[in-house]
Amino acid sequence: MNQYPWWKNAFIGLVILAGILYALPNVFGDNPAVDITGAHGAPVAADARARIARLLRAHHLPYLKITRVAHGLEARFAQSGVQLRARDLIAHVLGPRYRTALALAPAAPRWLGALGARPMYLGLDLRGGVHFLLKVDMHAALHKTLVEDARALRRSLRHHRIRYREARLLANGALRVKLRNAADLRRTRHLLATHFPELGARPFGPYGLTVTMTRAAILARKHYALEQNLTALRRRVNELGVAAPVIQREGSSRIVVELPGVEDIARAKEILGRTATLEIHMVDSHNSLRAALAGRVPPNARIYHDRYGHPILLYRRVLYSGDDITNAAAGVDPQSGAAIVNITLNGRGAAINARVTRHNVGKRMAVVYVAIHSHLKRGANGAPVRAPDGRREWVTTKSERVITAPVIREPLGGSFQITGIGTMRQARNLALLLRAGALAAPVSIIAERTVGPSLGAANIARGFYATLFGFLAIALFMAVYYRVFGVLAATALAVNVVLLVAVLSILQATLTLPGIAGIALTVGMAIDANVLIFERIREELRNKNTPQAAIATGFDKAMGTIVDSNMTTLIAGLALFWLGSGSVRGFAITLCLGILTSLFSAILVTRALVNAVYGRRRRLARVTI
Repeated sequence: MNQYPWWKNAFIGLVILAGILYALPNVFGDNPAVDITGAHGAPVAADARARIARLLRAHHLPYLKITRVAHGLEARFAQSGVQLRARDLIAHVLGPRYRTALALAPAAPRWLGALGARPMYLGLDLRGGVHFLLKVDMHAALHKTLVEDARALRRSLRHHRIRYREARLLANGALRVKLRNAADLRRTRHLLATHFPELGARPFGPYGLTVTMTRAAILARKHYALEQNLTALRRRVNELGVAAPVIQREGSSRIVVELPGVEDIARAKEILGRTATLEIHMVDSHNSLRAALAGRVPPNARIYHDRYGHPILLYRRVLYSGDDITNAAAGVDPQSGAAIVNITLNGRGAAINARVTRHNVGKRMAVVYVAIHSHLKRGANGAPVRAPDGRREWVTTKSERVITAPVIREPLGGSFQITGIGTMRQARNLALLLRAGALAAPVSIIAERTVGPSLGAANIARGFYATLFGFLAIALFMAVYYRVFGVLAATALAVNVVLLVAVLSILQATLTLPGIAGIALTVGMAIDANVLIFERIREELRNKNTPQAAIATGFDKAMGTIVDSNMTTLIAGLALFWLGSGSVRGFAITLCLGILTSLFSAILVTRALVNAVYGRRRRLARVTI
């Protein structure tokens, strides 16, 4: 008789039951939600839940429920528009002690969540959102490194008491150093070889050196700039509260960013494409601003402007910068009601801040906001200007603005407030940029594609119906051509789809249109194994074997052919995953997982169903195939 031992039937049943449980959350979908957490990892206050509920009811913002979760509170809503308004309202009222972020919360019952069953994420083309292609300004990254190396080399020359006539950075990115005699030249060469291995030097004139970065150092700096930008962009996207974003490198200087579900596209562009930091300077109170405006600017000072365009004279020396900021949170001044940003410094920044303010009580200290943008260089006709090699030329612009320049009333420590920012939106954006860290090199958006929520919903519907109609057509064909065996194969095919969705859900994969195409292709390919098995059974019946022997031989003899044919497709899928990127990888993952679930369903599940129908009969006269 054709029968599995009880343990094999129990194993197949448990796998199918687990597949149903872990695929089930995808039926319920997600709810738009707002996550509320305490700043600096602090716990959320016990009364925060009641406060938020009263706040939402007072402003007529309907919510589904507010629950306490491991990381704080979670407020769920029925519509994304209400979610956005609620996030802004909660952030404004609760102040800097809390952080709010947009999220998606599974709408499945809680008992499924307790089992770890969660729905798949929906990609950009299904949920809607925005796709950005960013270009990293490698020239700016190298220039920044050269400026830092030039400063370090000058300090090192002074430290080793090596006298030099000139040490300046040229327009072509080289550092020209002129020494006084041959002895200083030899000592400088030794200093470069021992302390600056990333710099190479060639002679210039009698006692001069032209210092440039080595090729290895240039490649390393470009790689660092790209990886650092990827890290900073991931932090910024996390601050935006985007579920299942895609942030990955493309080539040697480009980054792909996909933000599913993002509706505030203007803010996303503003956050992603800006290199922003703060610099702290002392106001020059010893020299005349009027004289500086007349052209007599002191060598250690520089003219800046505030948000209203008023000039202010600051010392060039940067006391500390955004690199020393560990946290920044937007808030509201309780006295004036104006937007502020609360800054927390690390140990180095706090020590500098305490020392400087202690010795300069009564003087003014300025906070300078520095932003760097990159954009295409355009000609008089508005068309992009191209270099001799055909590449489009980019222009990097740097804007510096004094946010505030208050009088130091008392010594400060590791925290302070920035006022005079503008609106609450500007305060939140500044706090987000400072928390996420500055980009290692400026980036510019060179391509943008937006997918609306309605188009994403249409893509889901088309993909679902395409898969459904394909499944029904295959099931109908199998039922007509193979009769009872065809019905059993269609049942196993349904199990295959459920198992594939369950595995993707367990892996928390992001489902995209290519992923749906992979599922549809799996449905079409999975039936091939059953066709091979059934044709082998037919052949055994034509050779006058008994039905039970034909069934056993058909499954056993077709096994090698099925495994071989699926392995070749699996190899192709792995090659797509290894060499591809983005949507190609999503298709490859779905295809490879579909092959594995197809082998399980076509061989084990179909055999178990055939055993259940025909295997218990000792004498089987005929089978309907």
